Amino acid sequence: MSRGLKGLAWLAVGSMFAVLMAGALVTKTGSGEGCGASWPLCEGQWLPLSNQASIIEYSHRAISGVAGIAVLALSVILVRSYGWRPELRWLAGVSVFFLLLQSALGAWVVLAPQPDWMLALHFGISLAAFAGVLLAAVMLHQLHGAGTGRERPVSPRLRSWAWFSLVFVYLVVYSGAYVRHTNSNLACPDWPLCGGQLIPELTGPVAIQFAHRLAAALAVVVLAGLVRAAASERHERPDVYRASLVSLGLVLAQALTGGLSVLTRLSLLVMMLHSAIITVLFGVLAYACLQVMPEPAPAGAERDRRLAVSVR
Repeated sequence: MSRGLKGLAWLAVGSMFAVLMAGALVTKTGSGEGCGASWPLCEGQWLPLSNQASIIEYSHRAISGVAGIAVLALSVILVRSYGWRPELRWLAGVSVFFLLLQSALGAWVVLAPQPDWMLALHFGISLAAFAGVLLAAVMLHQLHGAGTGRERPVSPRLRSWAWFSLVFVYLVVYSGAYVRHTNSNLACPDWPLCGGQLIPELTGPVAIQFAHRLAAALAVVVLAGLVRAAASERHERPDVYRASLVSLGLVLAQALTGGLSVLTRLSLLVMMLHSAIITVLFGVLAYACLQVMPEPAPAGAERDRRLAVSVR
């Protein structure tokens, strides 16, 4: 892989991660209306106003623009030069689709008020775009290195656990975003109990906050199950086992930072760390799902072998 392509791939990954963090900063600082009902300009101007909300919101848009260019350029290269790999064709399409969907939703939110459940979708859509770009970069590295490591197939049980874990964590992400957009973060003023109760009265914001906590606790159980499933195949597929261990560690850190967010009364630093951890966690689980997929048809595998030989 050329230095230019490698740089473009990781620029796309890094910029998409920055988009997620900038979006989280917009939400957590209440800067969503920092540019008024104007898009893509900011209050009708090319530069933001000299206030915090305007600068944060405009920075998010600028970062999204850089990420969009990088992702589109990478996707074109993937389709034209690596189209024989079905995963890379699919990842290129997924990355562009969710990138455009994220941009469209962001513009829609600015130009027209949206309900909380719709606002909560924004982070999850950006997360899907990030995962697509990350997996594309990982696959490029694999194809120009030691290979994908997927020659030994995993059991259907492990494959199901990996995909179930990814979907479940995605739902946890959505529930967390919904908590934020409904201003339910401190509906339970303590942690791990809720108002001093193990099970509080499940109404209004308390129900929203408690549902998210319950989903997060179940995510720990689900990922512990993934570790157990991967452990039985760790000698044949150490890559999936390592990913499962990392994901379990990350979900525990995620739960801890969620509790600290409450105990610190929504410290911005803690909340940003909370968002960063869930982004990395989703990326690791997406990698695990890629690795449990079977290798493509022999024709594609043979071309991969020729590519590796030519690179050496």
